[in-house]
Amino acid sequence: MKELSILGSTGSIGTQTLDIVRANDDLEVVCLAANSNVALILEQIREFHPQLVSLYDEAAAKELKEQLKISGIPKASIPAVETGMEGLLQCATYPEADLVVTAVVGMIGIEPTIAAIKAKKTIALANKETLVSAGHLIMPLAEEMGVRILPVDSEHSAIFQCLEAAHGNPVDQILLTASGGPFRTYTMEQLEKVTVEDALKHPNWNMGAKVTIDSSTMVNKGLEICEACWLFGVTVDQVKVLIQPQSILHSAVEFADGAVIGQFGVPDMHLPIAYALTWPERRPVPQKRLDLAELGSLTFFAPDYEKFRGLKLAVDAIRAGGSMPTVFNAANEVAVRQFLAKEIGYLDIPKKIEQEMNAHQVIAHPSLPEILSIREEIFAHH
Repeated sequence: MKELSILGSTGSIGTQTLDIVRANDDLEVVCLAANSNVALILEQIREFHPQLVSLYDEAAAKELKEQLKISGIPKASIPAVETGMEGLLQCATYPEADLVVTAVVGMIGIEPTIAAIKAKKTIALANKETLVSAGHLIMPLAEEMGVRILPVDSEHSAIFQCLEAAHGNPVDQILLTASGGPFRTYTMEQLEKVTVEDALKHPNWNMGAKVTIDSSTMVNKGLEICEACWLFGVTVDQVKVLIQPQSILHSAVEFADGAVIGQFGVPDMHLPIAYALTWPERRPVPQKRLDLAELGSLTFFAPDYEKFRGLKLAVDAIRAGGSMPTVFNAANEVAVRQFLAKEIGYLDIPKKIEQEMNAHQVIAHPSLPEILSIREEIFAHH
């Protein structure tokens, strides 16, 4: 039996993780953590019987406690309820948990991930901002503690799967695929007029609002370049972004002899989540199978770094190193939040990121307090 703690259980990755639990009798949930969705987490408690639950929002945690009293759930099955960062940390380090799924969105995932590694939990990593901002802390710590980090992102899972077939041969380059989002063919004039509603309609993937906006701006792919560098020990020059509009090739690896090994599949997160939960086993996954004959053809393009300026800024941030990826990441979090609130326009997102990057003095090896301080400062500006 593998015991799971799921951080971000009511989000897109969290709910799909629970689909995998339903399909596997030897996976059990011991902790659930979310932000504020009382109704959904109450349903999850009824079904999965966790021992500990955390809602980051204090008012929501208080409401959940009241709802549990009148829920009809037997008293012996009612979990402890915690709140705030302390609650997240308790779920990340819960003694009975073997594997921690980090599926919270944003830099809030850094502290619980570090705590889980220190507690020697296997990490199923779905929070890319953790490595973008703190990869220089996370990866050495994981190595020191003997902790395995299993990627959940479809692209990084694909790279991980390709490398398993490499028998230790070094990577020449990584082909990191992207759908190109809904605006791949747009002109700059069309991008100026993009609304929140437009940007939330992704052609292939069903994701949360933040990740969907990041995908449309290609900031998401910039974050993934940085994540790939940390996860697989490659330089930014060894990661080549490739637009693959059908989202069928999830990523590929090229080796010294020119051989390219790729992982193909339908655009569905159940497979990469399942592989992280059951690795090294492959088990049946509740999703549609890929039919290449039915698909007929795949297309590939180079990305437009000028039109999708967020992608270029990400590469600039990775090259600058130190604290600059943290600035890129935090500035994007703020800008996306403002865009979703309709306070700024679509093309203001990369402009805001660039402003913060230009104003920042790089810290070569930022500590965790310095990383969190940078985030707070950037959030305070807005």
